[in-house]
Amino acid sequence: MANTPNPDIIYTKVDEAPELASASLLPIIQRFAKAAGVSVGTKDISLAGRILATFPDHLKEDQRIADDLAELGKLVKTPDANVIKLPNISASVPQLVEAVRELQSKGFAVPDYPETPDTDAEKEIRARYDTIKGSAVNPVLREGNSDRRAAAAVKKFAQNNPHRMGDWSADSKTRVAAMSGNDFFSNEVSATLPNETDAKIILETANGETVLKDGLSYPAGTVVDATFMSAAALDAFLTDEIEKTKAEGVLYSLHMKATMMKVSDPIIFGHAVKTFLAPVFEKYWTEMDALGVNPNQGLGALVDKVEGNAEIKAAIEACMAERPPMYMVDSDKGITNLHVPSDVIIDASMPALIRAGGKGWGPDGKEADAVCVIPDNSYAPVYDEAINFFKANGKLDPATAGTVQNLGLMAQKAEEYGSHPTTFEIPEAGTVKMILDDGTVLHSHDVQAGDIWRSASARKAPIEDWVNLAIERQKATGFRAIFWLDASRAHDAELIKYVTPILEAKGVADKFEIMAPREATRASLETITKGENTIAITGNVLRDYLTDLFPILELATSAKMLSIVKLMQGGGLFETGAGGSAPKHVQQLHGENHLRWDSLGEFCALGESFKFLADAKGNAKARVLGDAVEAATQGILDDNRSPGRKVGLPDNRDSHYWFARYWAEALAAQSDEADLAAEFAPVAKALADNEAKVIEELDAGQGAPADTGGYYLNDEAKLAAVMRPSATLNAIIG
Repeated sequence: MANTPNPDIIYTKVDEAPELASASLLPIIQRFAKAAGVSVGTKDISLAGRILATFPDHLKEDQRIADDLAELGKLVKTPDANVIKLPNISASVPQLVEAVRELQSKGFAVPDYPETPDTDAEKEIRARYDTIKGSAVNPVLREGNSDRRAAAAVKKFAQNNPHRMGDWSADSKTRVAAMSGNDFFSNEVSATLPNETDAKIILETANGETVLKDGLSYPAGTVVDATFMSAAALDAFLTDEIEKTKAEGVLYSLHMKATMMKVSDPIIFGHAVKTFLAPVFEKYWTEMDALGVNPNQGLGALVDKVEGNAEIKAAIEACMAERPPMYMVDSDKGITNLHVPSDVIIDASMPALIRAGGKGWGPDGKEADAVCVIPDNSYAPVYDEAINFFKANGKLDPATAGTVQNLGLMAQKAEEYGSHPTTFEIPEAGTVKMILDDGTVLHSHDVQAGDIWRSASARKAPIEDWVNLAIERQKATGFRAIFWLDASRAHDAELIKYVTPILEAKGVADKFEIMAPREATRASLETITKGENTIAITGNVLRDYLTDLFPILELATSAKMLSIVKLMQGGGLFETGAGGSAPKHVQQLHGENHLRWDSLGEFCALGESFKFLADAKGNAKARVLGDAVEAATQGILDDNRSPGRKVGLPDNRDSHYWFARYWAEALAAQSDEADLAAEFAPVAKALADNEAKVIEELDAGQGAPADTGGYYLNDEAKLAAVMRPSATLNAIIG
């Protein structure tokens, strides 16, 4: 994958299955782009790359790499940005530790991740690693708001080839469980700042005052929130739900986002582990603590830590036997819902359960109803209402369903999940205050030790840009348009103060509705059930959740969505879909040399990127390339050339051959750019004439293990050998 200084298009180097696929697809893209005078280079935003870039002082001179994420962060604030962003790992602590170990095994002397830093040196290392954890990439790159929708070709294919949906019954026991109060939703306060200001966050206790965070700076018009979740209320809720679930005879499941929500959700996850194994923690915590057990890292890490203690292991097994059966990530391997924080990601796990008719896999390897524990009430009602809707109305029919598009507020770190640096686990009881530089106490909460306090913000310019994007999208489509905002929620009420005047000033207030998420969920499901379409205009977290929920119901996957970020300074960021299933794909490739990752999201982003470049740079050939990409994508869908799930079927590499062939054929057939037609006619012929030979070479290694030289950091030569096994195809493409 040769790189180019100052390329026209940046194709990001990432992790797991998308990165494996890039080894096959990117050379094809670079070859075709070159014919239009377009250079395509890479920037490394992978977890391994970010670790290496963060610790140059620990590396040899020839091991050091540039901080590509920082460079991209600058680029996306310019009109020249044209970035194709593939899904990267939002690292949980276990993933980060694994990546560090792999790098160390390859001779990179990066420091160990200090889980409990004591010395100043360890605290400094931990602070550096904390900049890598969770959603460290997206807030840097997303200098614009999100426009996500199913590409027309993808939606048409899904309707013509409807995927399997699980049947719902009215007496299904599946339900969502959320806290009745004292959560982030109920404790939220919010205010819009009239003036530019600095701020700090302090904790006042009986022992004095502690600065939790200073140096905060907000421009005028920023909406600033603060809230907290009570640890005592959380534990009481979790304990109660364990007993209820056992009485109901269904699976117990927890649905969180411990990757993106890198501070708050691992803590909540840890509470879930502790309450599920409460008798064990009560009796053996001293010994477990000495062994380095951290419940926030999950049941799997806990079991590993106590491996040598037969008494504790027996106590865990006895406790598990008394608890309700657990929703399983992998029942064959005994991996439960509580094993690894990053294994169950709510925006993928809940839609999958809903699509399956409310069923999850139990420890017996059979499907069963489940209690879906989503502690905070901010967005739990979305899933609760969806479940209630399908219980009453039966499963969605993908053959006739309309579509839900999304416009999401996310520019300039708007509503930045729980991953922002203003989230804290409170060390002792007191009062948390957010104080402005003039001494004004903006927000204040009385808290107890262990409570989780956090603040988020959204700036004026991104909010206004988001509303205007919504107006443009509604005008272009004529679809029903709903702002998913709850007037009774503090933050949403502040956003409504922006939304309503803009809609009225533009004379389009009658084209939009404003609904709380529960009501908006039902309205949207009613709309698409009738075969009609709607636009969900949402904040950042809800954008993340809905752009998995509806695509998984409509299309069976969210990886095939068209995802465009119109950067506020005029550039473009084109995202390629979700990567939640990427780890399983890597395991399958390493085990049996079959990669079922579907690059359709990359195809969709690529076409948009070329057309954006054509408009920005006046490159007519780039537009022809983009149009031809769309034709090739349609061919992949129409002729069923997407990867199969099982070994022996065509896989990702086969789909790339067909994509190259259809792309070349479309370029050869067009008449707008004669020299492109002339250049690609022989390429198209060679690809067609050598079809049997290429397919044979691509599929020859299937079934045997494949060695890419790593998981987090592949060996480029080994990766190329695995992902570009056809000498014939390589010779044609070059």
